[in-house]
Amino acid sequence: MKTFKTPTVSFSPRRISDSCIKLFGGRVTLLRNQNCNADSAVLRERKLMTAHVKLSVNHQETRPLFAAVVIVVLLCAILCGSTVAPNLLVAQSSISKPITGGAVARTAKMVLIHGGTFEMGTDASSIPRLQRLYGVGRADLFSAEVPRHTVTVSPFGIDAHAVTNAQFKKFVDKNPQWSEKRIAARLHNGNYLRHWNGDEYPKGTADHPVVNVSWYAAVAFCHWDGKRLPTEAEWEYAARGGLNGKEFPWGDENATPTRANYSSSGIRNTSAVGGYAPNSYGLFDMAGNVWEFLVDEWGPYNPDVQIDPVAGGNLFLDDSFLTVRTRRVIRGGSWGGSPVNLRVAYRDSHPPEDARDFVGFRCAKSSQKKKPK
Repeated sequence: MKTFKTPTVSFSPRRISDSCIKLFGGRVTLLRNQNCNADSAVLRERKLMTAHVKLSVNHQETRPLFAAVVIVVLLCAILCGSTVAPNLLVAQSSISKPITGGAVARTAKMVLIHGGTFEMGTDASSIPRLQRLYGVGRADLFSAEVPRHTVTVSPFGIDAHAVTNAQFKKFVDKNPQWSEKRIAARLHNGNYLRHWNGDEYPKGTADHPVVNVSWYAAVAFCHWDGKRLPTEAEWEYAARGGLNGKEFPWGDENATPTRANYSSSGIRNTSAVGGYAPNSYGLFDMAGNVWEFLVDEWGPYNPDVQIDPVAGGNLFLDDSFLTVRTRRVIRGGSWGGSPVNLRVAYRDSHPPEDARDFVGFRCAKSSQKKKPK
């Protein structure tokens, strides 16, 4: 290891303000005196005031005017965004130099990504600059990112954050063959859930990403949850959040303890998921906190233009994952990593049985939406 249905939602390109629409137990509430945008706010207030005056003057007009008020409120909701359903938030997008495609909407657990085309990896000519920028003497730390190549990914869903201890405990409780005491010896390296007390995670860490799990356990969890591990191409596309060619999920600005949990943060352990600002697609901790297992076999990039690449050619949607013996890609950096590890393009790997306290995972799911052209 180097140190270094849900309900359908129609998308509106209008920027959505959380202060304009909020969800309370599945109900939509429009908050007065807070603008979604100037035009819609003024329109709403004028209509409501006019309706109020008319209701006071002529009681017989109450019913039709009440209906008009309801229509105005609904129009304001439409102007502020799109159809809102319980447990469904409309994904905000603030994209510069966008990748083809983008995020649409997210449920409480997953973010739906439209898919699209982007440039994956790093140009070999950039390595000397990266060495100077990050104070790295070894050029080979970046060699796995080469070459930069064009990739298209189809629509997919991905968890908004890494799988937590609380979520993994539910899986273990339902599938005791994956508990610390019963997991097959060949499926881990002796560190499996070693920080847990039997089937109980450490107190106060329910919302921390689960660690000390092997790649096999990660795949098994995703199967149980009706999902799979993300591909490396999906992960990088999602981590970029629409920012093509940027160093980090937030852009080119340097890593700081306010942006991610890494070595300079001084936490020296995992932190609760969602503790740092998400990227433009609403994904948390795509840099730092824990490395994340991916489905791909470790190896050099294919330089050709590709659509939905999967190194090794297998998404492991069945039990064939139990026969894997080759190293797997990990991405994202961790609480013990350096800024260079947090880069969106940075790649590393682990053996599939390797359970460590700085490696976790999140799940993904193929979408039934039409593939990008």
